[in-house]
Formats: sequence, C-alpha cells, structure tokens
Amino acid sequence: MKPFSDGKAANDEFQSANNGLQRGELVRDLLRQRVRVPSIPSDMLARPVVDEWISQAISPSHAVLVEAPSGYGKSHSVLSALGNRYASDNELRWVSLTPQDNAPTRFLTLLSMAFEMPEALESALQGGAGFSDALAMMLVAHARQSDGAMQVLVLDNLHSLSNPAVTPLLQQLAKDLPANLCVVLISRRGLPFETHALELENRFTRLGPSVFEFSRPETFDFFNQELAANKLTSVAVDNLYDLTEGWATPLALYRREVQRELERKPIQESPSVERFLKDSVLGGLTPGQVRSVRAIAELELCSDELLLALQSALPEVALLPSQVFEQGLPIRPMPGRGRWYRLNPLMQEWLRTSPMTGYEARMTIASRWFGERQQFPEALRYALLAGNGDEVIRIASEGSEALLLGQDTASLLRLRKSLPVTLLERSARLRIVYSWVHAIGGQFKQARALLDDLSEDDREEHKARIAALQAFILRGEGKVQPALEMADRALNDGDLSPQGQLVTQIVRSSALCAAGQFTEAREANRAAARLAREAGDSGSEALAVYSHARIELGKGALRHAKQLLRTGLDTAMQELARPARIGETRLQLNLVLVLWHQGRIAEADRLLVLCGRHAEQTRDLGLLLAMAIRVLICRGENRLEDAFVWIGRAERTMHAWQVDESLFVPVLEALKATCWLAQNQIESAVQALQKLQPYRDSGCVPELFPMMPGLLDCLQVRVDLTRGDGIRARETLHGIRERYGKAIPWGVELHIRLLEAVLLNEEKGLNPARKVLTAVVEEAATEHFISPFTELRAELQELMEKSYGQLEDSKFKDALGNLFGIKATTAGAETLAEPISDREQAVLELIAKGLSNQEIGDKLHISLHTVKTHARRINAKLEVKSRTQAIVRARELGLL
Repeated sequence: MKPFSDGKAANDEFQSANNGLQRGELVRDLLRQRVRVPSIPSDMLARPVVDEWISQAISPSHAVLVEAPSGYGKSHSVLSALGNRYASDNELRWVSLTPQDNAPTRFLTLLSMAFEMPEALESALQGGAGFSDALAMMLVAHARQSDGAMQVLVLDNLHSLSNPAVTPLLQQLAKDLPANLCVVLISRRGLPFETHALELENRFTRLGPSVFEFSRPETFDFFNQELAANKLTSVAVDNLYDLTEGWATPLALYRREVQRELERKPIQESPSVERFLKDSVLGGLTPGQVRSVRAIAELELCSDELLLALQSALPEVALLPSQVFEQGLPIRPMPGRGRWYRLNPLMQEWLRTSPMTGYEARMTIASRWFGERQQFPEALRYALLAGNGDEVIRIASEGSEALLLGQDTASLLRLRKSLPVTLLERSARLRIVYSWVHAIGGQFKQARALLDDLSEDDREEHKARIAALQAFILRGEGKVQPALEMADRALNDGDLSPQGQLVTQIVRSSALCAAGQFTEAREANRAAARLAREAGDSGSEALAVYSHARIELGKGALRHAKQLLRTGLDTAMQELARPARIGETRLQLNLVLVLWHQGRIAEADRLLVLCGRHAEQTRDLGLLLAMAIRVLICRGENRLEDAFVWIGRAERTMHAWQVDESLFVPVLEALKATCWLAQNQIESAVQALQKLQPYRDSGCVPELFPMMPGLLDCLQVRVDLTRGDGIRARETLHGIRERYGKAIPWGVELHIRLLEAVLLNEEKGLNPARKVLTAVVEEAATEHFISPFTELRAELQELMEKSYGQLEDSKFKDALGNLFGIKATTAGAETLAEPISDREQAVLELIAKGLSNQEIGDKLHISLHTVKTHARRINAKLEVKSRTQAIVRARELGLL
C-alpha cells in the first residue's frame, strides 16, 4: 500500500518517467483533446463579484493560484471570469492535467501544444537539452512571438502532478513568466514550492475557498426556481446553506434531485451527494486515512495534538488535521486560532452517520484533555457525549462562571435535550452551570426555571453564585437598575469566587455604561480586567477588553475604541493552540460597529462575513448585532428589500434558537420602523413604535444595543417631522434631554442635535439651523462619526445642500459630500468675501417670499431705514443690483 507521502523525493516510482520517453510514444492527436477550453454549464449561477476578483488578478508575468477542495466550482469560475474577456482561442489556453502527465516530457509536451510550438520542444530535447532548458527555450520563444496581446495559460487539476521532477518545472514556469503571459493554476492543494519571492514582487495571487463558496444570498438565487415552484421553502434553503457553507457541487447535485422530484432526503443522505463525497473527496485516501478523517469528524474542532492524544482509542492515526488540510480536503484552519481545524459541516455530518467503535473512550479522553487545559465547556461537552455522569458532575463542580462566559457554550446548549434528568437532580452545581448556559444563549426563562427548582439548602449554599447569575439575566433582559442591585448583592455577599467576581464586574460595567455612568463603568471594567489577568483565561480577558471598548463607544471615542479592539484581537491571536472564544467574536463585531459608524463600509463588510459566520456557528447572540449592522448597511445604501430580508432571517434565527423575545423583538421592530420610514410607509412605522412602547416605558436598555432607547425616541421625532407635527417633535426632543440628563450617549446626542437643526430650519430659518449643523459636523469630524448623518440623510438633505459650502474643508466634509451627493463645485457659499449675517439672512428670506420693505420691517420689528440698509448690504455681498438678482444668486449659493 502506498504511504501518505507518496510522490516525495525519497520514492522511486517516478524514476522511469523521469528518464524520458521516446517521442514516438506521445500521441499528440490524443493530447490535443486536453488542450482546449471547456464549455460553461448553461445553468451556472452568475457571480459578478467572483468574476471581478479573478479578472483583477490577471496581469502580465503574474501567477494566480486558484486553490479550493473538490467541488468548489474553481474551473467554472475561472472560465466564467475569463471567457468573455479573452474570447479568442489565441488569448486563452487551457490545459486539463491528469495523473498520467507526471512525466516531465509529457508535461512539457502539453505546454508546447498550448504555446503552439511543439517543434521548439522537439529540437531542444533532441539537441540534448535538459527539461529546465527546454522550458526556458519555450518561454523565450513565446516572448519573441508576441503581437502585443497577453495570453492566459490555465493549468487545471494541478494537484494531479505529484512527481518531484515536475515541481521544479512548475516553479520555473511561475518564476520566469514572460511579459506577454499570465498563468492560472487550479488545484485542490497548495503549491509544492515557495511563492514568497513572487508575492513580494507582486507577481503572485492566491484565491482560496472563501472566494468560491456561495454566500447565503447566492444560495437563495441558486435555488430560485425551486423556491418559486414551492419545491423548497426558504427555511430549507437556509438549512442547506448552514450545512454546506456554500459548497457548490453538493448544492448543485441536490438541486438536480429536487428538480427530478426524486424522494426528498437530507442532503447528507442524498445518493448523488454521497457518491460525490465518497468518490471525489475521499477517493484518493487509504482506509486508514479515512478512519483518521472520521475521528476528526467526531470532534467539533480538532488539532494535531488532540488527535494524537486519542491514539490509544484509534487503530491508527494515518492523517493529522494539518495533513488533511494539505491534502485539499474540505477542512479549514480557524482564523486566529493557530493549529485548530474544522471540517465542513456537510462532510462532518456524513462521516458521523456510521460511528466507529471506541467512540465513548475517545470522548472521555477528549474531555480529560480539555479539562487539563482549563477548557471547561469543551471538557463538559465531551464528558456528556461519553455518557460519563460522574465525570460530568465533577467538571461542573470544579468549573467556573468566568470560563463559561468566556468560551463557546453552543455545543452544551445543543446537548441540553439529551442531558439525563437524573444528572441535574444529583447536582445543584450542574443545574447552576446549565442555567448559565441557557442565560448565555438568551433563554432567560429556562435559566430561571432551573434556578427555581433548587432546594432552600442549595440556594443558601450557592447564594452568591445565584445572585451573580441573576444579575447577568437581568442585564440581558435590559433591566439596568435591577441588574446593578443584584450585582452589588453578589459582590457584597463576600462568598463569591474570583471567577464569579469577574463575571459580576463585567455585568456591572455594562449596566453602568448603559446608565451613562462612564467613570464608574470604567472602574468596574478595571476590576474585571485585573481578575481576568489573574485567572489567566484569554476568553475572559477578551470580554474585559470588549467591555472597555463599549464604554468608549458610549462616550463617542470611536478611535480609542477601535485601537482597543484591534489590540485585543492581536493579543488573542498570539495564543495559538486553543479553540474558539466568544470574546474574540464580540471584539470583531464591535470593530465592525466602529467601522460602520465611521462609514468604512467595505472594510466592515469583509470583517462582518468572518465574524458573522463564526457567531452563527457558535450560537453567539452577537449574531443579532451582526444582522442588525447588515440591515443598517442595506438601509444606508437604499437596498431596503435586502434590509427586510436580513430582518426576516434574524427573526427566524432567534426563534430557532429559542431566544427570549425580550432580547430581540425591540431591536428588530426598531429596524423595521427605520426601513418603513425610509419607504415613507408612515403608518407601518407608527405601528412598530406602538409595539415598542412597553419596552420604552420600562426603560429597557439591550446589552448589545445600549443606544437603542434614545434612538427610538429620535425615531418618534422623525415620524412627527414626516407628519408635519413640529410641535410634538420639539416636545419629544425636550423629553429626551430631560430623561437622560447628562448621561446621553454621544451617538444619541449627535442624533438629537441634528434633529434640532432640522426643526430650527423649519421654525427659525436657515442661519440658526446652519450654526447647529456646522457645530455637529465639527464635533463628529474628530471621530469621523458619520453614521448619524447616514441615518438622518432624508431629513438633512435640504439643509446639508444649503450649508455644505460653509463647512470647513476636511476628509469628513468630503465623506459628507459623497453621502449627500453634493459636489464641491455646486456649493459656493464659501466664495462670498463677507458672509451674510443672521439679520441679513432673515431679511433675505422675507425678500424671497415677496414681502415689501415695510412688511419686512413690521415682521422683524425694525425700522424701514434698517431694512433698506440690510438690503443694500445683501446686494453688495452677493454682487447684484436688484431684489430678483439677489434671490437667484442666493439660491445658487445655497442660502435659500
């Protein structure tokens, strides 16, 4: 049987091929069939973004590696991107490689046919030239025959070439590309040679699996016909995406079965998908290697070290996770998590359908392995899977709240239904642990139900722990003051462990921040950070940094918050051999939030894809924040239909996760109201606000959205403005200030003042409104805080157009110009040698309304002589000679 490392230099199976072949043995007519551009499937999904990525990578003397496991649509994507751009056969050459091409002579012959110079190869080899010299001669000849047009050479199925003698030729080809040639290498694996020198020269691009995976919207587009024909529901397509993560070929195979109306089965049990997984994905592995992959599939995440620890319960370890990755199977390293890997969920589910012997023993070993490393949730999870009740109770007794809060508890929540009732009855500590798991998952009612069943003795024994947990639940429900009181009770009890104190201080910091008590919140955060460092748990440290960043966000210090978040993420990445942490996802999500506030949408979108997916996989409630930001991005770009799609998806996800409505309903209803307002559906927006009234009356402040109460009040002001009820709008604004006092979050403060500017424009005219707007712009520019302007774009449009010219030049002003569609050349108020005064502005506005000088004097309570003086100064400043010219010029300058 071949060893795993077959094809390496130590093996001699390629020696006969390396010695060369007689030229007469090469049947060129047969080989020419493999040197041709394949056809594009008629039902291929259009993917313009992927086409753009590939097209941008194509440039002279450039090598492009398209690397992804089997079935990711690599070849079709490249063909789609290049087919239109390089229509002629002379510009695009395609070579489909097979394992039979491992002989250097055969490989060079295919290249010579692609370059249409077989005679050059013949003469070089007959003249005694080596393979490297023959390739060099072909590349030189190709450069000389150039007519100025660039040719793209595609080498498909590059992973088929495993002969060590061919590797130097591939490296030489990539290194010595002439100026009229670009090569695209399509492979399931990485290249067998170094590419860093080419990367530093900007001559190499790698496009990995993430480029070719379908996004969720693309998956829905792919099944559009089946959805329209009611053959699939949106929930089914959602589940297909979650399971496949956009893996193209399994989705395409499953769609064919749905179209043929065969018996519907789960995708992992579909016959065509099973054949693909067995033959195409695992087909090249030995039985021992397949068993190793199945062992990896039993684990949520796996590292080489962990799999080696399971060796005693496995027949053999023929492949480590890192080697599975190098083999080009659908397994991915977890970003920022060093040497940890995760199989594609579809592959994982399929491999788990037939468990291997020794499963309980492996789960027990995994539990102990994680326990030794203080990975409490993972240790508890694998003890549950092993069915070892005594071990479960032992871990629950030794574990801490801080470890629960800082690590991934989604797997524990999924195991809740299979948890034996007798275990919960035997251990009050396990009951408290699972109450924490429910609370972290947003299932507050179930968390309380577990606590309610505790005996009086258990309550007394664990009263500090229970108080800390109740403070966490209250804060999750948005009840700020009760959460603070319960947290203080837990801390004052004097019997709380250091880990329990850490959790409680994080809760206090969050509640104090929501109350606008930023100094006290920072003190609580410092205490939490100190306890996290003493505990040595990076997940808790990440949460402490997250808590600090939330305080800075509340104060409006976007730049400081961004620095904190980036530093926290960089620090977290230094710890290599470990599984995921919820705290890191929260850091990423809040960095996305900062980027959105600053209008850096493209950067926010890229990071949102990564952390949103991880939040979904780990069942982190931060996913609600990710989806809310998606809605806000869509709304800011006037893609309101997409915004409502994201709201619907968030609603379905929260219901599927059985999250308490108090946590997500206020958020989603507020998002609906803003979108309806943007569509001018005022009554729908009013109904949403009415539905939110109980939450507003109770003073609910969601932990993930501390600015939401103030923004809801601002939303009411916007509805009043749209209805033309300026008096009620003014009263609501006044009420916000009275209710918040000095504790208004800075983002809410900006919203309030911008709305005041809009009201002033209606009540007192342009000049007072412009003064307020200019002051807000100057303050917001210090942090590049552009999101309030994006949210209030419709209300501010007219005022901004009239005031833009008087704003100081800055990058922030340019960003506002782009947002409101204002060009600098159209804003000319700054060209006035002397600006119009407030009194002159009032006179000018009344002139524009057609009032006579006497009528203007009566209205402004000034003399006729004073009116005439103002009118003369207005004409002089505007460089005009009449009232009519003054009105025209003032409108040109945005003064009216």
